[in-house]
Amino acid sequence: MTKNLQNKTVLVTGGAGFIGSNLCEKLLANNIKTICLDNFSTGKKENIEPFLKNNLFTLIEGDIRNLDDCHKASKNVDFILHQAALGSVPRSINDPITTNDVNVSGFLNMLVAARDAKVKRFVYAASSSTYGDHEALPKVEEVIGKPLSPYAITKYVNELYADIFNKAYGLDTIGLRYFNVFGRRQDPDGAYAAVIPLFVKQFISHESPIINGDGSYSRDFTYIENVIQMNILAITTENQNALNTVYNVAYGERTTLLELATLLKKYLSEFDESIKNIDIRHRENRVGDIPHSLASINKAKELLDYKPRFDINNGIKEAVSWYWKHL
Repeated sequence: MTKNLQNKTVLVTGGAGFIGSNLCEKLLANNIKTICLDNFSTGKKENIEPFLKNNLFTLIEGDIRNLDDCHKASKNVDFILHQAALGSVPRSINDPITTNDVNVSGFLNMLVAARDAKVKRFVYAASSSTYGDHEALPKVEEVIGKPLSPYAITKYVNELYADIFNKAYGLDTIGLRYFNVFGRRQDPDGAYAAVIPLFVKQFISHESPIINGDGSYSRDFTYIENVIQMNILAITTENQNALNTVYNVAYGERTTLLELATLLKKYLSEFDESIKNIDIRHRENRVGDIPHSLASINKAKELLDYKPRFDINNGIKEAVSWYWKHL
């Protein structure tokens, strides 16, 4: 999978974050020279601590909102995996200006730096939030609705900018629309914690998790290993028809929040039997939340030979085992 990366250098922006640190780990495990750019606003030093003694790993502490930092990080780089962003729909509703600064201005800085450094390919984290109010399922890449949050707007703008940078400057790009990624190193703390690590932490602490709404909302939960596979495929593919477009990154099945909570209880109770007796509570739905999400992954299968190996069951089992050891 990584043979095309031998003797190449890959920059991972947001490399100390959840997805970024997993990508760094994968690259280093395959002896790929890896640069991490992070300002540690949401990334964590402990995520990359094991890599610091690796001669193939370079940490640059910097901010994508600073063009000089972007130029410094992109120098002599072959490929960029751009993961740096401010995630979370609620955060963007509470603070749209900072979300826009990071996700739009920072993204544009990285595109400029990639262009100036003559980077071979720029692969970036897009988002399923781009589908907005388009109700049809499954979601196919070519049909989107109107965004439902400032965050969704920023991620759609990323796609527009990437397209223009290919047309205007010849920079090859690929956007990866992530669908509810979960797995090891995803932060369970903070006001904007994703649902899976948050529920896991609450169950382990014998607290009742709170589901927004009646629990019938559904998501295409996507284990981190599937996401790693797609990023590597995106920077290594030799199929010219696969470039300068966007792909759904998902498993292609949906799970309701109630089903998710039940699954978490099942696997966590293998470590602590009392967890299976914990009740689940409910509250009002959240502003900006999409009721249902399900991806078509046919395009990724056809053009990138994407073969996701982890469904929700396998992914949750692995994630729960990791959290049990680390929380």
